[in-house]
Amino acid sequence: MSAAESLRQRWEQTKQANPRMRALQIARTLGVSEAELVASACDGKQTVRLNTDWSVLFSKLERLGEVMALTRNEAAVHEKTGVYRNVSFKGFAGLVLDEEIDLRVFHQRWGFAFALPVENARGTLLSLQFFDKEGHAVHKIYLKDADRARQFNDLVEEFRHPDQSPFIEITRHLEKDTTRPAEHIDKDALLRTWSALRDTHDFFPMLRDFEIGRTDALKLAEGSFSWKVKRETTQEMLLLASGRQIPIMVFVGNSGMIQIHSGPVQKIKVMENWVNIMDPRFNLHLREDLIAETWIVEKPTDDGPVTSLELFDAEGAQIVTFFGARKPGKPELASWTDLTSELKKQMTA
Repeated sequence: MSAAESLRQRWEQTKQANPRMRALQIARTLGVSEAELVASACDGKQTVRLNTDWSVLFSKLERLGEVMALTRNEAAVHEKTGVYRNVSFKGFAGLVLDEEIDLRVFHQRWGFAFALPVENARGTLLSLQFFDKEGHAVHKIYLKDADRARQFNDLVEEFRHPDQSPFIEITRHLEKDTTRPAEHIDKDALLRTWSALRDTHDFFPMLRDFEIGRTDALKLAEGSFSWKVKRETTQEMLLLASGRQIPIMVFVGNSGMIQIHSGPVQKIKVMENWVNIMDPRFNLHLREDLIAETWIVEKPTDDGPVTSLELFDAEGAQIVTFFGARKPGKPELASWTDLTSELKKQMTA
């Protein structure tokens, strides 16, 4: 029996013993990446490996109609219903800019894609699943309109990979940006540069230029441009934003994708360690116990200050970032500014 066949058999046995266990959990239990687990079922029929012509594939997703887009990291799951429209790829990144499906695609880190059926409580869903070169899931798409199954199957055939064997070779460690310890950073120079920012998109290049991690930069700027707040701040913010009907932006990302919701949020539900937004076309599932640091952050722009609520895990990775809903060239919503000002006073850690 090959290694792939053995893995597939152990996957089936684990599923039978734990029918509610998700693929990611099973992969970790079996000591493999999620991509390797999915690949073990690749037979060219039920589970089909797709080629890596990402830009062309994404340009044809609109034909699937309404789908559910899912992007997750270790502590947050972002689910959004809509259509893949206004797709463009240039250089290192791609964009999907529909009012509902709003994505930033870092496809240079992607390695594998598969089409496969997924069983859940509602039946069988057809899915497209994308993984980075380390085998981590970066994005998943679930067909919602059963009448589009033919278009789904046609898309799979069009992008079928010539290799349908149940084995992939992953890269064990992708190169990551190097940073310097905070004590080696010129704090005054950092704050001067920060104060001169003209756009929120200038923030990451500033961090890169100073070779500083994001949470280290927030610590150096504390009291000037950043305020550390309690873990419970997110829950309080969502309840207030929902109650006051303040439209917000919710960013969840991983190594290869950022997915964004813009608009009001309605139903906020807390269940054990999970803080959830359970709206008809947008769901957020947030593991509150995995939040290590929460910051309110202010960035100067040509349109005035822009304020965010930023959550990080124990390793300093971003979990989710919240803004008040805004368009480029427009100032921040006064209602969001007022809300974050309240939270600064009430929730300071």
